Amino acid sequence: MNLTGKQKNYLRGIAHSKNPIVTIGGKGLTEAVMKEIELALDQHELVKIKLPSNAKAEKVALMAQITSQSKSQPVQLIGRVGVIYRTSDEPKITLPSI
Repeated sequence: MNLTGKQKNYLRGIAHSKNPIVTIGGKGLTEAVMKEIELALDQHELVKIKLPSNAKAEKVALMAQITSQSKSQPVQLIGRVGVIYRTSDEPKITLPSI
């Protein structure tokens, strides 16, 4: 499932007031961090992640790695904060139609 621009805009609005749930430290994307991301996605669907202060290309690559491993969709990447989304079995967020 790919998110449309309208759906991403809607999710950005929801994520704006939220605090990061997961922080990725100096050791990078470890197995424990991925488990936390998986748990957060199962519980919240929309997760804000604080990334390490690397170069932009490294943050983009890290977000791509997170989304591919967690089977989620990237919503936004600004500075050190990334937002990802994955629907759960019982959806909590209703996306606008295409």
